[in-house]
Amino acid sequence: MQLDELPIGVKARIASVDWAMLVPEEGQRLRALGLDAGAEVTLAYRGILAGRDPLAVEVGRMTVAMRRGHARAMQVEPLQPVSA
Repeated sequence: MQLDELPIGVKARIASVDWAMLVPEEGQRLRALGLDAGAEVTLAYRGILAGRDPLAVEVGRMTVAMRRGHARAMQVEPLQPVSA
């Protein structure tokens, strides 16, 4: 499942990141914020307009805003059951 598909409030671990989908500077920024394989994250907010941007992702004690396209580069594994 991609990070942008994760239900709000569900804890997950980033399983992998397709860095080739991102501009190198964007990837470097996300790594600096702790968004890399192995990080535990929670999707806190999803935009309400057509593109559903921005997303707010909690990583550690921080909340990071990111574009949906960036979140699509991240594969996550939920750490708790996901209700359909």
